[in-house]
Amino acid sequence: MRQMAADRSRERVSIGDLFQTMGDRAIGALMLIFALPNAFPTPPGTSSLLGAPLIFLAAQLTFGLKPWLPKAIAARSMRREDFETIVGRIHPWLARAERMLQPRLGILVEPPAEYLAGFCCLVLAIVLVLPVPLGNILPAIAISIFAFAILGRDGLFSLLGFVMTAVSLAVAGGVIYGLVKAAIYVVMKWFG
Repeated sequence: MRQMAADRSRERVSIGDLFQTMGDRAIGALMLIFALPNAFPTPPGTSSLLGAPLIFLAAQLTFGLKPWLPKAIAARSMRREDFETIVGRIHPWLARAERMLQPRLGILVEPPAEYLAGFCCLVLAIVLVLPVPLGNILPAIAISIFAFAILGRDGLFSLLGFVMTAVSLAVAGGVIYGLVKAAIYVVMKWFG
């Protein structure tokens, strides 16, 4: 990514360019790229925009499909300068995470556990797209952890991803339950 960001001959960097550069690690890298920004508070609508490609990628991981992107997604691009700024900001974090990654607990990053991780990411990506207040942070963190597990073939990170999935779904479920109960209460008061 740093090489692409520093390539002054490029005017723009597309998702397709990233996909080709990453090769067999593309699905994990793209999941990380789409999930990580949602791990921080973002403007409304950002999680829906970034969550849609995550649903697509997670579905591919779930069913063990070879990663590919439709042209509508692959053609999306940004200015190389903007990409360079993003890479500059996330590089220190990625470097730290990469130092922690190591191939271990291989059974948790190979099929069928990899397919289960994909299914968890699919469910989390759907939650990410939903308009749940602050409902994007924990699912985005969990998806990012799974992405690191895929990139580093690290089963320990995958195990942590499964734990974060349970926490994320419990919190999101509690928030949704609370919103539904509040809506019922307001409707009952209004019509009661």
